Amino acid sequence: MKKNVRHGIIAVVMMGLLALTGCGGNQSQPSASNGSNPGEEKVLKVGSAIEYAPFEFMDEKQNPTGFDIDLMNEIGKDMGYTVKFESSSFDGLVAAIGQGKYDAVISAMTITEDRSKSVLFSDPYFESAQIIAVKKGSAIKSEQDLIGKKVGVQQGTTGQDAVEGLGIDPKKFETIGDAINDMMIGGSDAVVADTPTLYYFIKQNPKMDIEIVSSAFEKEYFGIAFKLDNKGLADQVNASLKKLMDNGRYNEIYKSWFNEDAPKF
Repeated sequence: MKKNVRHGIIAVVMMGLLALTGCGGNQSQPSASNGSNPGEEKVLKVGSAIEYAPFEFMDEKQNPTGFDIDLMNEIGKDMGYTVKFESSSFDGLVAAIGQGKYDAVISAMTITEDRSKSVLFSDPYFESAQIIAVKKGSAIKSEQDLIGKKVGVQQGTTGQDAVEGLGIDPKKFETIGDAINDMMIGGSDAVVADTPTLYYFIKQNPKMDIEIVSSAFEKEYFGIAFKLDNKGLADQVNASLKKLMDNGRYNEIYKSWFNEDAPKF
């Protein structure tokens, strides 16, 4: 999944759901646009790299859509907020949260020890793992076969981490789509990225001669990120997330994007 990563389109966007500005201490509400005045809309400003289908991307009308978008909107609805999304490059999202640019970030962001030094994560909301995409007929059959090969990744992602963990210096791209296109013209031998993202890309591009190679990379878990001192907002989001998981709404959203029930984790 993304370490700071994605595929598709980069744009600044706004969409309805929830609002908060997590720039204060352990507050239970965001510090701005919290609807304290009569008739004022309660807004949560959420950053995302809206270029990483099926988690976040632009639809044909240039509105943000995807699993993360639907989930965050549902969390906002439960909390009584409107969510407004703003797109950014994935590798700048962690710094943006620390600077108070967003109240929260949802962007298929893997919870890691290193990131947890800079942001406060919600409870996990998605389980993933890194897999390998190759051109059909490739001799690459496992992650060990990547050694000595040119491997493309999205910059700042855990896909990059996984490849570097094999002692490989990967080719880094702004999006997964760029990495795959480079592979298809012979610039690299394989691409490593999140499982659902690569499967979705193949589904949307059935005429491209790409196949998936399973790997033994460790499981990863995505979380919603907040400023380190914004525990109040994180607690609210965790409560709504748990509610959605318990009442079946989370599973409905998951199934609408992945055509299967959500795994238990």
